[in-house]
Amino acid sequence: MSGPILMALVFVFTLAIGVPIPFAAGIATVVGILMADIPLTLMAQAAWTAFEPFPLVTIPLFVLAGQLMEQGGMSQRLVTIAQRLVGAYKGGLGLVTVVACMFFAALSGSGPATTAAIGSITIPAMTKEKYKPRFAGAIAAAAGALGSMIPPSNLLIIYALVTDESIPRLFLAGILPGLLLGLMLMVVVVIVAVRNDYGGTGERFTWGPLLQALWDGKWAVFAPVIILGGIYAGIFTPSEAAAVAVAYGLFVGLFIYKGLTWEKLFQAFKFTAIVIGTVLFILGSTKAFGQLVTLFDIPDGILSLFQGIKEHPWLVLLLIGIFYIIVGMWLESIPQIIIFTAVFFPLVTSLGIDPIVFGIFTVMTCEIGFLTPPIGVNLFVAARISKVSIEQISIGVLPLLIPYILMIFILVFFSEWVTYLPNLVYGERL
Repeated sequence: MSGPILMALVFVFTLAIGVPIPFAAGIATVVGILMADIPLTLMAQAAWTAFEPFPLVTIPLFVLAGQLMEQGGMSQRLVTIAQRLVGAYKGGLGLVTVVACMFFAALSGSGPATTAAIGSITIPAMTKEKYKPRFAGAIAAAAGALGSMIPPSNLLIIYALVTDESIPRLFLAGILPGLLLGLMLMVVVVIVAVRNDYGGTGERFTWGPLLQALWDGKWAVFAPVIILGGIYAGIFTPSEAAAVAVAYGLFVGLFIYKGLTWEKLFQAFKFTAIVIGTVLFILGSTKAFGQLVTLFDIPDGILSLFQGIKEHPWLVLLLIGIFYIIVGMWLESIPQIIIFTAVFFPLVTSLGIDPIVFGIFTVMTCEIGFLTPPIGVNLFVAARISKVSIEQISIGVLPLLIPYILMIFILVFFSEWVTYLPNLVYGERL
């Protein structure tokens, strides 16, 4: 039996019996190393090279910044602004949830964190307005996934580290798809709300309350302007922007909104430590896995499998998307990006598909993984808040998956618009 096949079998078997993903990848890697008669020191060397890139520090800093902004009171003010905008219409609180998630996505960089921060405020409010709890939780889960697309995005950072692509270009490329997806989610929320008579009980829109909410929440609204504006203006790098975001979150939470306490600070640092510990563990074990994938010429083997249809890049991309969605039901997003980008990236670039477009496409499929059982992280977060079972919320999220599937087809067949903003700011690639 060849090394790659044995590695794949070991990886699938260990996952099937409940071994955590980093350990499963590590065990499969050890098997591949022994089959290839390579010193086991490759594991340590691979882990070191995985931890070495300086932009990796961006992830824990953005996670910490998001936690500080949530604990410090920014998420509540973003919800208030969204409520003044769209809260009085049918499905108003559902629309509030989507809009607030879009705002908070520009602060946190994480889908589950966005779901938790906004859902903890809006899900109880929606259930009071007679929304079915499973649908209320589903809205927060689906809109929270925008945190992985609208910059700053942790998954886009991981993709950039794996492929050596530009983080600022990827961030810019994520803006338009994120906004379009948010609008599509709002359309679905309105349709379902009108059919079920959800909401529409709040005050009608007037400029006064909105302007007051904007003034009260100006520090929260100004945060993405500083973070993203500083990156695109060339004032600081993404890593420096993450550090600025932490300092800004601390300052506003302690001295402006005064929502941060010592206990909340401890919780924010604890949450960040758990997240980055998990990320580093996954990176260390899957980096060697990815190197063996290249060593065994698996990308070339994959390329040969697609020889018959390589004249149709759209079909190749569609098949990869279907594969990613199925894998995303069982595999967490970070190892999915690290492992399978090493496999498919050489293929898509050889077919002339823009690496930036493929990055957005990859993250979009990962977002669907957030919303599909049994591993859907956003579903678990929203189910816990809405106090329903994972089975119930999986049914509630079905109509909200339609915009995500539609976005996959748009990216496959009409992708030029994705690179419009990166090309506008940084110029077209030669």
